[in-house]
Amino acid sequence: MKRLIAQIMKFGVVGVIAFAIDYGLLIFLTEVFGIDYLVSATVSFTVSVVFNYLASMRYVFAHREGMSRRREFAIFVVLSVIGLLINNACLWLGVDMLGVDYRISKIVVTAIVMVWNFVTRKIFLDAGTQSERES
Repeated sequence: MKRLIAQIMKFGVVGVIAFAIDYGLLIFLTEVFGIDYLVSATVSFTVSVVFNYLASMRYVFAHREGMSRRREFAIFVVLSVIGLLINNACLWLGVDMLGVDYRISKIVVTAIVMVWNFVTRKIFLDAGTQSERES
């Protein structure tokens, strides 16, 4: 249980930095360059995913023995693409259907996608500890 709490805390730190990248770039592209918020969201999400992969797989999740880094990255990308689809669908729903400002919607959407990211990465990518594997 202590390991899981520590892991969630590390995931949170990485997530806050990834969110700053994602949110900042989203607003920058939309406000400064006038790019549609969904296009900006796709670009900013993708940039933050690159950071998130590097940081998460180094500091948060343990590498599974027997899984190549190529396979690990492929799984990470697939899970992230699904996260991007969730991100953009929820963002569109909040902005275009409910009339909520994209900046506010993005904060709510981030919480949803964060849960998706942690749970799926824990299931598919984390080796866990020896005692967790034996349970």
